[in-house]
Amino acid sequence: MAHGSLAVMTAPSSAGRTDGTDHADGFDRPDGNARPGAVALPDETALPDGIALPDGTDRPAGVPRTDGADRLPPPRLAYEAHTWKEIAHLLLNLPVAVFGFVYAITALVTGGTLTLTVIGLPLLALCLLGARQLGKLERARARRLLGVRVEEPTPLPLARGGGPGERLWMALKDPVGWRTLLYDAIRLPWGVFTFCTVLASLFVLWPVLPYLARALTNVDRAMVRGLLSPSDTLERRIAELESDRGVVVDTAAADLRRIERDLHDGAQARLVNLAMGLGLAKEKLLEDPDAAAAMVDEAHGEVKLALQELRDLARGIHPAVLTDRGLDAALSSVATRCTVPVTVTVDLPARPAEAIEGIAYFTVSELLQNVSKHSGARSASVDVWRSDDRLLIQVRDDGRGGARLDGGSGMRGLAERLGAVDGLFAVDSPAGGPTVVTTELPWRDRKA
Repeated sequence: MAHGSLAVMTAPSSAGRTDGTDHADGFDRPDGNARPGAVALPDETALPDGIALPDGTDRPAGVPRTDGADRLPPPRLAYEAHTWKEIAHLLLNLPVAVFGFVYAITALVTGGTLTLTVIGLPLLALCLLGARQLGKLERARARRLLGVRVEEPTPLPLARGGGPGERLWMALKDPVGWRTLLYDAIRLPWGVFTFCTVLASLFVLWPVLPYLARALTNVDRAMVRGLLSPSDTLERRIAELESDRGVVVDTAAADLRRIERDLHDGAQARLVNLAMGLGLAKEKLLEDPDAAAAMVDEAHGEVKLALQELRDLARGIHPAVLTDRGLDAALSSVATRCTVPVTVTVDLPARPAEAIEGIAYFTVSELLQNVSKHSGARSASVDVWRSDDRLLIQVRDDGRGGARLDGGSGMRGLAERLGAVDGLFAVDSPAGGPTVVTTELPWRDRKA
């Protein structure tokens, strides 16, 4: 395997777990026993829903933390840099709010009164697109002066829209634009209040101004997070699914190219040689029977090799043993081809869906190939079990360690494939070993 310490790649689950199961510490099995050698995942890693973090919090997968990034030093009587930034933000609230209020009211009144005309709806759509840009400027101001880290919303895919009507409708129903207009409309009274309060406090309440500024800017932070953040779970999920769809399409295309290449370079070439050999043997059959017999023997060997290559190719597409006997037998078969002794333990109450079973099989196959080629291990183990609605796989070896997700395309490709089905891929591989790769897949029942 390649070199490094710990890496995690995830794809968010569309629905959070409700059982509170902590998978990050031991991936508990149904019997309550923690799985040995579980991967401790760092705080900054995006995890699937329901996985408890070391700080005891839960957050949706793929959504970066904001509490740690936005945590501010406590206000002090001494006027420090962050205090002056908060005061500057509060004083700027009034001019920014006046401009935003005028823009929002103009957009709503003009667009609303002209909706019955040809230019009404297009004008309103342009105003909503402009509101998006105002929201971007407000997020930048909050980020610079208040330390609020709010992700930018997903851009509208106007370039991929159909005709002008479809693009117009896409802009008109944009929730980000409407929320920004609402933000601009309600900010004027708040901007007047904060400006006057801070201005008066500069002369009257100077000793307590840092605490007052912190209290007022906390309201600003709440407004920015509440109205200017992406419309989150659904919008983010759509963007992630679009990305995952691209990964699936690229992976399928790469697999088709691999199959074509293997057929062209392997079985097809041997069958061509076989046809030529049989043609020569036919010509020599009467004049030199011994030479013809030798050619037939050689052709027979080519047939055997071609059949073996076709069997290997079929196994690479979907092994028959997996279809007939399930993961336990299929992974045991893979383990026998590994260059180091491998212990396989499969503890499943039933077989998962065919797609999930296939992904699990090929993931373990590639990981064991990495163990054989790169780890220098003397032994390895594969554990497969179910925990609630997840299929968990842990591959461990006692090799030299140093595996990294960014160390090669193989590990990264595995992580992307797992991500396309809402899976988790975690690598714990300190220098000197051992290496523990943990994968988590959604459990889907097998159709009868």
